[in-house]
Amino acid sequence: MKYARLTKEQFDELHAEFANFLASQAIDKAEWDTIKVNKPEVAEQELDVFSDLIWEGVLSRAEFLEHFSKSHIFLFQCFENHVQSIVLKSLVPETDFLTKEGLQWLSDNMFTETIEMKVGKKVFTEDRNTSIFELIQQGAFLSDGQLFTQINTIIES
Repeated sequence: MKYARLTKEQFDELHAEFANFLASQAIDKAEWDTIKVNKPEVAEQELDVFSDLIWEGVLSRAEFLEHFSKSHIFLFQCFENHVQSIVLKSLVPETDFLTKEGLQWLSDNMFTETIEMKVGKKVFTEDRNTSIFELIQQGAFLSDGQLFTQINTIIES
């Protein structure tokens, strides 16, 4: 398995896609039920293959990621061969970017001496999707890129 198995909730959401995936292998509902009972290891393999297919599609389309912690915000824009990053760090210890108040504070103090901002670029040293998946495993999530784009536009002007 290249990535991680989808959760039960994710499988529930993708029920129709999973049924199509099984159908593409000439496995109908009755046969799938039989496989789950009589060949659980085969069922596990099918779940893993499907999970990887879904992850591959999601990661291939991923462009922006965000990761928030108490004192840092990591913003990423993913390209074919590299990732651009903007890292915001609060220099005020009581700030908490995980709260609504912390994000409001950021908005009010974005370009003051209380926010340290670093911009970076990292070339993917391994497969692009694997690199993006590692960021997700560390707590990043897919985003629409609005925050990255807003800050990047200001930085570049």
